[in-house]
Amino acid sequence: MKKIGVLTSGGDAPGMNAAIRAVVRACVYKDIECVGIFKGYDGLINGDFKKLNVRSVAKILGRGGTILKSARSDEFRTKEGRKQAFEACQKQGIDGLITIGGNGTFTGAKIFHEEYGIPVVGIPGTIDNDLYGSDNTIGYDTATNTVVEAIDKIRDTANSHNRLFFVEVMGRDAGFIALRAGIATGAIAVMLPEEELSIDELIAILEKGAESNKTSSIVIVAEGDANGGAYEVAKKVNAKYAQYETRVTVLGHIQRGGSPSAWDRVLASRLGVAAVEGLVAGETNSMAGLVNDQIKYTPLETSISMKFQLNKEELRIAKILSI
Repeated sequence: MKKIGVLTSGGDAPGMNAAIRAVVRACVYKDIECVGIFKGYDGLINGDFKKLNVRSVAKILGRGGTILKSARSDEFRTKEGRKQAFEACQKQGIDGLITIGGNGTFTGAKIFHEEYGIPVVGIPGTIDNDLYGSDNTIGYDTATNTVVEAIDKIRDTANSHNRLFFVEVMGRDAGFIALRAGIATGAIAVMLPEEELSIDELIAILEKGAESNKTSSIVIVAEGDANGGAYEVAKKVNAKYAQYETRVTVLGHIQRGGSPSAWDRVLASRLGVAAVEGLVAGETNSMAGLVNDQIKYTPLETSISMKFQLNKEELRIAKILSI
């Protein structure tokens, strides 16, 4: 393993830069050349490469986003695109790839490895926290903290005007951010893709709160909730329940930006080093994750296909505390 390429793909997540830094410095430490691949798989296809050294990744540990840029590549979905990417790797002399991203990133890496045999190790970088094989993904902690900070501010307005706020958070079809933020902010209810809560059940919760003189409330809605998002939930509640004046806030991409938390910086650093060490040791077609505070390599196929479950204890606690 003389030369390793590293790329970021899909949605950005706070801590990606910390992972890039760890990959580059681990390569330098092991006397391996590290090549940055810009704009994800598009850059791999088009040969958008740059040799990286210790100074290339200076002062990026606490920066959000990704210095390598990110993109979703339709061309890489084709055999012709992947063939061009393989030829670019051969021309550059790349012996192994480290891909930082989520489900789509790992699916592309898996297919690329199966077709051309290039060793590849993935690093889970997504705020959704929906990859099997790691207790946390890079960016999840920071995104959750961003949501909590925003909802704390929204609660001030809710209390001042006796309002019911529906706050929509990201997570695609996973409710990890919504659930943890719900506990951390004292939301009266959390609408999750994994645990369907009907509008009638939500209204029953709101009525129970009103009986105990609750004058304002926060309902957190995960974007993948079956009811159709925060605006739809608010519309359906308004049609049946007029106790509160309602407002909707969609937090959107603010959740993906910002300086990574200390947890995400350390997680990214550990996984970046683990990815390099895995490739050197012969690990391939797998994801480097953290399980019970130990590094674990999980096959990409398993990481993609297995559903990472919400913490049942957190679900139980959320229901107990939302009275």
